[in-house]
Amino acid sequence: MRRSATLLLAGLLLAGTVAVPATAQAAPRPASADAPREDSAGAPRPVVLVHGRNAGPGVWGSLTERLTTAGTPADRIFAWSYDSSRSTNEVLAGQLAAYVDDVLRRTGADRVDLVAHSLGSLPTRWYVKYGGGAPRVRNWVSLAGPNHGTGLAWACALWDQGCRDMTPGSYVVSRLNEGDETPGDVRYTTFRSAGDGQILPTSSTALSGARNVQVADMGHNDLLGDPGVAEQVLATLTAP
Repeated sequence: MRRSATLLLAGLLLAGTVAVPATAQAAPRPASADAPREDSAGAPRPVVLVHGRNAGPGVWGSLTERLTTAGTPADRIFAWSYDSSRSTNEVLAGQLAAYVDDVLRRTGADRVDLVAHSLGSLPTRWYVKYGGGAPRVRNWVSLAGPNHGTGLAWACALWDQGCRDMTPGSYVVSRLNEGDETPGDVRYTTFRSAGDGQILPTSSTALSGARNVQVADMGHNDLLGDPGVAEQVLATLTAP
């Protein structure tokens, strides 16, 4: 019975929901004075959404609706779909790099905003830090990301590379956090909830040099559909 419950929790390691923000811990890297709300062509920066483990682009419905309502054209919003059981550093970061390059080519933009949920925080960070993504990314936003690992990932690490990458002290987690955790001219923001239940400990999400926001208690996947969280993400992406 205990093993079945553990496996069930491991299978649910996907994404999270957020509510109205409770407290914010800010240690932000100062934004450039000329940081634009738009790209150099005067159009809204493309937003690339990256889902978590065992999920898909459909989880971004609420945030997509909020972005379009606020004026972001639908053709500037992209949701990357990927196999979350693959290796963050050997496979996924390279695939994401190719995807972002295609988005930039199609839109004519010079930079994108990345918004990741849960596991999606790892390949997006690897792309920025080691995959040449820093000059191509303006905002990097993590919703309930296992940025320093989550103990729950041990439950599925034996057969799933994505889970192994999320374990505390894994090669991926260790490499991402060595030296500067928030490199480049990128604005980093993380959101976490004390009631997450899947990122253990929840403090794992926060990064040195990022704007780290703790929201009201809610479940891991609730961060994806919460209106308050969506509003904060929008404010982050449009801040000067």
